Amino acid sequence: MEIQKYRVACTLSFGDIYAQVIIWLIVIFLGLASSLALMAQPLYALLASSLILVISLPFLLFAFVTTLLNHIELSPMGASQSTGTREMADEAIQKRARAQAPQPG
Repeated sequence: MEIQKYRVACTLSFGDIYAQVIIWLIVIFLGLASSLALMAQPLYALLASSLILVISLPFLLFAFVTTLLNHIELSPMGASQSTGTREMADEAIQKRARAQAPQPG
């Protein structure tokens, strides 16, 4: 029984995550702006900026990971498409054996 081989291809491009990068930059700047606005009370400034980052981080990571997983493609490979090293080594051994075999006539 031969195991089916698959080709894994990632089709993710920067355009797919461009909006997520922009949103993450906006969140970072909001955190910085809130900490600057509350600079008179440093504890509140630290709490506000860290609260914004900690609450937003899981949602942004979830969006990025799901985008990444949605752009991974698995396609079955036929025997002619196989790029396994074992098959390539077998072919090289067979070619070498044919080249070294005595030629008739």
